[in-house]
Amino acid sequence: MTKAKWGSIGLSLLIVVVLVIWMAIGEVKVASEEAPQRQENVEDSLTSVQVETLSARLHEPGLMLQGQLEPWRSVMLSAQVSGRVESLSVGLGDDVRQGQQLLEISDEGRNAEVLRWQSRVKKLEADLAAARRLRSGNLAAESEVLGLESDLAAARAELAIARQVVDHLTPEAPFDGIINQKSVDTGDLVQIGSPLLELVQVDRLKATARVPQQSVADVAPGQAVRVDLLDGSQLSGVVTFVASAASPETRSFAVEIAVENPDRKRIAGGSASLRVALPEVKAMFISPAYLSLGDDGRPGVKYVNGNNEVAFGRVKLLSVSTEGAWVTGLPEEIRLITRGGGFVSIGEQVVPVDAAENRG
Repeated sequence: MTKAKWGSIGLSLLIVVVLVIWMAIGEVKVASEEAPQRQENVEDSLTSVQVETLSARLHEPGLMLQGQLEPWRSVMLSAQVSGRVESLSVGLGDDVRQGQQLLEISDEGRNAEVLRWQSRVKKLEADLAAARRLRSGNLAAESEVLGLESDLAAARAELAIARQVVDHLTPEAPFDGIINQKSVDTGDLVQIGSPLLELVQVDRLKATARVPQQSVADVAPGQAVRVDLLDGSQLSGVVTFVASAASPETRSFAVEIAVENPDRKRIAGGSASLRVALPEVKAMFISPAYLSLGDDGRPGVKYVNGNNEVAFGRVKLLSVSTEGAWVTGLPEEIRLITRGGGFVSIGEQVVPVDAAENRG
């Protein structure tokens, strides 16, 4: 082999070696210029939830009941004596005052009976007085005095009965009220017990309702009540009675409420919604959409605690409407989960995002 051939082979080998070295150096440089693989951020693996900070405030809860309105007092006056109705002093719808005469029933000799017994009493009083004078002088027997005293007592009793019968001839209103029903007219014959007039008092009403056994401990006489009528108007009242024993059929307790009706609205006999005011408590007002059921079936809400973990707080519902629900049982302040609650579980750590920031 000539020197020229060895020279060309050596040159080729040199070029190959240079290329290999250059390629190796380039690969190292490229690798050194690439950024090192970033470590995964812990927060990137956590679920974000939207929260709203809520604080408890004083709230007066109310117990809602369905009630029936009745006149405060209602009485059907009946005839206490028999006879003919000689006159009527009142008509349907008339206002009457306590003690006012309402009608008159025929005498039928009853005043004469009073006069007869009055005379009998006077005679016996005189006879007894004379017998006592004679007895003081031992001129009359003790038995004679005792007999006259007995006769006088009987006569006085008969006189009282006769006077009472005469009083029944002109029935009077037992209280202030309105004539709501008239069962007789002038000239009608009535017997003892025949209905005459119905008198009702409606400037004050009585509302009756039933309280569930789980709520009866919250109701007591003296509590204020708001009465919502069917026409949208309202009246005020106060609890006057709560039954001590429940109805065996419904397991509920009877309650009575005195309702002031100064305008004498014609609502007696109708129904109304009753809201019994309960003692003030600290509560939160939340949307019903955020309520869910716990494992035990009781309602509650999901919120984020101080460790940014999902917690479930059981609540007691005070009142629920389409606008929201008043609840108790939660801490004084919570970060309520308002979005994303369905994708996280209790105890899971999350990234809370304030709802106000999202709105901003």
